[in-house]
Amino acid sequence: MSAIAVTPVDSKAERDAFIKFPWQIYRDDPAWVPPLLLERKEFLDRKKHPFYEHGDAALFLARRDDEIVGRIMASDDPNYNALHGSNVGCFGLFDCVNDSLVASALFEAAGAWLRAKGRDEIMGPIDYSTNYVCGLLVEGFQFPPTLLTAHNPPYYAALIEGFGLSKVMDFYAWWFSEPERAAMRLRRLAASLKNRVAAKIRPGNLRDFGSEATRLREIYNEAWKENWGFVPFTEKEFQFLARELKQLVVPEFTLIAEVGDEPVGFILCVPDINVALKKIDGRLTTFGIPIGLARLLYHKSRTRTARLIALGVKPKYRRGGIAEMLVLRIIEDAMIERGFTGELSMTLENNHLVNRFLAAIGAKKYKTYRIYRRAL
Repeated sequence: MSAIAVTPVDSKAERDAFIKFPWQIYRDDPAWVPPLLLERKEFLDRKKHPFYEHGDAALFLARRDDEIVGRIMASDDPNYNALHGSNVGCFGLFDCVNDSLVASALFEAAGAWLRAKGRDEIMGPIDYSTNYVCGLLVEGFQFPPTLLTAHNPPYYAALIEGFGLSKVMDFYAWWFSEPERAAMRLRRLAASLKNRVAAKIRPGNLRDFGSEATRLREIYNEAWKENWGFVPFTEKEFQFLARELKQLVVPEFTLIAEVGDEPVGFILCVPDINVALKKIDGRLTTFGIPIGLARLLYHKSRTRTARLIALGVKPKYRRGGIAEMLVLRIIEDAMIERGFTGELSMTLENNHLVNRFLAAIGAKKYKTYRIYRRAL
């Protein structure tokens, strides 16, 4: 058997090969959604992505007989370790042929890079941090991924576990298939809670989206701080994400709850652009002609699925019915009135309160994602 060589990505050509390798793995997977190549290049650009202002990452390619057979990213986030008192690094963007030797070689390379950073544990799949795409799909392979969620072949779990990584946490994705039923239940619940806190709910202001992003970040960092794996968004990271999402945001799908002048909760739901991305194979142009862009805009306008990306309420306001009212508004305005169906993701497996709430209003758990961990 030919030797496996794992080398760091240190040129533009190798970075492009790293980005395009998934086409080899997923070419026969009908559920896969090709990423937008321009977005992937910006995500991995050390000069543009704000993660690199406080963290570091390295990319690796595995080759056998000069053929690329796998890829992996190793990342180091000092902010995460300082907050949690841990000494862990992450792996992400893992793709590999079904070969345990190739997978082990990739994990060895990522682990060696992290050890050189002084880390003694490896955790993932996590692309930079838990604020980005993370988790290995372990249930629900037949369903296409929604915007900013992972997808992978079933055999990846065996490759990861074969290297000695074990489960540390699962995340769930939920599907709203009966919005009228959910709305009926939520109306009763919201009516019983609405007088607890005098909160005003308003749509997001896209004309001043930068300021709105600052308010959302404030709520997010306060609302999620007790969650497993949390790391706060820096201001530049959140603004970077906001710029990416701005073209997708619909004011009625982004709601902010305020008590007086204080932003206390928000819900962020966007049309699932993955439905459109699936049609253009990652490219906006062909031979300089914006064919992909035209197809993207065409299918985007006809998309009737959405992803509820985030729902957060500051801890001291959580018993005031604010979350229930935010979800009710989204279901009534986005799902029932506009004819959308969609996903809410991702929820932690140990967030029993939220998981019971979603099940009670008729959502169905249809995907499970897993985070693994191992000492180096």
